[in-house]
Amino acid sequence: MAELHQDTKTASDSELQLVVFSIGSEEFGVEIMNVQEIIRMTSITRIPQAPDYIKGIINLRGKIIVVINLNVVLGMQSKEQDENTRIVVASIGDTVMGFVVDAVSEVIRLPEKSVEPAPPVIADKLGTEYVMGVGKLDNRLLILLNLAKVLGAKELHKVQSISADTAEEAVTT
Repeated sequence: MAELHQDTKTASDSELQLVVFSIGSEEFGVEIMNVQEIIRMTSITRIPQAPDYIKGIINLRGKIIVVINLNVVLGMQSKEQDENTRIVVASIGDTVMGFVVDAVSEVIRLPEKSVEPAPPVIADKLGTEYVMGVGKLDNRLLILLNLAKVLGAKELHKVQSISADTAEEAVTT
């Protein structure tokens, strides 16, 4: 009897639990398992000569976190910073970093059967490596991102070295 039950449960029954946020007029979703927390915008210390995709660093409960301008990485126009602006704190491998977004709207469960591969137009514009697909939710479309692949190897190495350098400076001062 147990075998029959296992056979009737299919992969189409599984769901993604997503944090939904916006940049400009577009909505994005990332798997909640990658998100540590979502914080209000705070004072960000700029880093001299940092690439434009790095907004700066913040002190989050004693830990130095590099903050990424997600709109710059995605090549999208962001809204002016306001009371809805948030930092999505995520773990990428061994590195914790923040991503600035215009607003976080909700946490949803999306059936995997509602996710389709990204159309070539989206994949070509944003880069296929970090677009997991497009989620259909009522009359809305969510671009699903893989935060671990938003930064390429070169950019991720730069963020990791900044994190290591600032952590060393904090210890030695």
